[in-house]
Amino acid sequence: MADLLLEIGAEEIPAGFMPAALAQLAGDLTKALAEARLAHGEVKAVGTPRRLAVWARAVAAKQADARTEALGPSVAAAFDAAGAPTPAALGFARSQGVEVAALQRVETPKGLRLAATRVEKGRRAGQVLPALLTRLVAGLRFKKAMRSRHDDVTFARPVRWLTALHGGKPVRVTFGEVTSGKVTYGHRFMAPGAIALKGTPEDYLARLEKAFVVADPAVRKAAVEKGLAAAARRAGGAIRPDPALVEQVTWLVEHPTAIAGAFDEASLALPPEVVVSEMRNHQRYFAVVDGQGRLTNRFVAVSGTPVRDPKVARHGYERVLRARLADARFFFEEDRKRTLESRVADLGRRTFQARLGTELQRAERIGAIAAALARAVGHAAPEDLALAARLCKADLGTGMVGEFPELQGIMGGHYARLEGLKAEVADALTDHYKPLGAGEEMPRGDLGALVGLADRLHSLVGIVGVGEKATGAADPFGLRRAAIGILRILLDRGYHLSLRGAVEATLDALAGVKLAADRRAVADQVVEFVRGRLRAQWSEELDADLVEAVLAAGFDDVVDARQRLQALAVVKRRDDFVPLAVAFKRVANIQEKAPGAGAAAVDPALLAEPAERALLAEVERVEREAAEARPRRDYAAVLKAVATLKPAVDAFFDGVMVMAEDPAVRNNRLGLMRRVAALFADVADFRKIQAELPPGAGQKKAG
Repeated sequence: MADLLLEIGAEEIPAGFMPAALAQLAGDLTKALAEARLAHGEVKAVGTPRRLAVWARAVAAKQADARTEALGPSVAAAFDAAGAPTPAALGFARSQGVEVAALQRVETPKGLRLAATRVEKGRRAGQVLPALLTRLVAGLRFKKAMRSRHDDVTFARPVRWLTALHGGKPVRVTFGEVTSGKVTYGHRFMAPGAIALKGTPEDYLARLEKAFVVADPAVRKAAVEKGLAAAARRAGGAIRPDPALVEQVTWLVEHPTAIAGAFDEASLALPPEVVVSEMRNHQRYFAVVDGQGRLTNRFVAVSGTPVRDPKVARHGYERVLRARLADARFFFEEDRKRTLESRVADLGRRTFQARLGTELQRAERIGAIAAALARAVGHAAPEDLALAARLCKADLGTGMVGEFPELQGIMGGHYARLEGLKAEVADALTDHYKPLGAGEEMPRGDLGALVGLADRLHSLVGIVGVGEKATGAADPFGLRRAAIGILRILLDRGYHLSLRGAVEATLDALAGVKLAADRRAVADQVVEFVRGRLRAQWSEELDADLVEAVLAAGFDDVVDARQRLQALAVVKRRDDFVPLAVAFKRVANIQEKAPGAGAAAVDPALLAEPAERALLAEVERVEREAAEARPRRDYAAVLKAVATLKPAVDAFFDGVMVMAEDPAVRNNRLGLMRRVAALFADVADFRKIQAELPPGAGQKKAG
């Protein structure tokens, strides 16, 4: 057994491509070795912007033999009465390349059959690996790829070298014009020459480290974090936490070197988000904060090359940032010469979406939708809400947002405060974009939440309404993001808001838009789309069958549905949950046979059996308890009360024939079942819950 090492050297690969490429490389090699019947140890992929590498430890020198067995005709059909082989036996033997006498007889579930056993001798690894690794390289996929002069060869960036070794011996791999060798290359500037390798992971990492390349991304990330912390301390502060930027920088350098710099303190008069955005998004610099978390006029940059003269490097970084911040100050000062209100009319010259009109129309519709939502949740500040909705997109026309699109909303909030608008309105201009992602902050108040809901509803209902859809991985209009944002805001604010009602209010605001389908169909599509997002999100943290059971009982009030789901999850932890669920599933199935709502009326005079009289008494008791808990939305108490019905339900099924021959008796019993089902039907549809009793358990005689 010997280590296998493969390295693909290329021009700088985009940072965003690297994690997925390395994961694919390790996964594909593991799968390929298994399919090739080559035993091996640890498989690990490492890489830098200029290289993707993967190794497998202790790869076998030879494939394991493959033993296969092919089944043929039954013995009865393979030989005639005299014992001579029939055409079926002869044909099977011929197809397997053996004589009939060489066939075995094996017992199968379908009886005695002929079988042919083949043993494929394993080949040496050196014979298998060239084709295996060639397929591995060719099979790598990227979001975007470049094509070489070979039309059938694509890669993220041009491939410059290949290294492939097994036990230190070269393995021939060809990709386009490049053929593998046994050397790698170090840092482009510090150690550009060829480096001979022995083929072990330890040798590979050590030789590259001497050549100023930290190949293992985990080690490189730790070096980035350590260098940042040390440089920030020397600058008199600490790094502003930014895990995403650390991750990105890790994939931009081969040898991280942190350098602290400074900028003019006058730039701190700009909103902090502007300064951070300039450093972070344009230059990949890290902001430095003081002990109170306030932004300072210091930064730390990470160079990919060891720096001989830190002073020269620092001046270079500072010069670039100085120019960028000067531009930001210019935009900021120019923007303040106009009010946000004066910019609203400018939105009429900006298109939101071809069939949905301008940004001005969008803002007007957001105002109408937000007003309807506010009435639905009982919010009382219509003037502030109307102002926040009218101004929510006004900063799109500012120079600052034009230069830094990621600051939309943030700049609107800053400009509103500088104009002297209410803090709640200014917060809403920023907050209506929240949440931006799964772990992002939520709106701080009702104004931001309501405008944010209205904005997302307008996008979701409007885009679906004009015929666009999110399909597969493609979601160019951000429909999934809009739906998830709606759900997160509703749950965060605890709004007991009708989802269908909100969609209808949005359709009212879209009255002038030509829809691709009739209004009801559009509403149905949107509600079903949101249901899909709910199911996907909640199924990540709770059992999927419980989620389905709750959604089947209704999700128009998302907050209410969530409360029901949490209560059901608690009940599922009961030791007797499975028999309880089975009993209620049976009740739900039977009650469907009740002929209409009128069957819920139960005539006590027709209850002849003790078990059915006892069940009615228990139902009436639980109905009273549930009626007290439902107004409080205390679904845990509702389900706890309903669970106490199980003994009476079991006794009913044991001793009572529901589908009696007498129609009056049958309908009365069906009505009783409907009364039982009604106690939990609006909480969860128990028929969706996966719960089965062991075979032979809980068998009832009554139907």
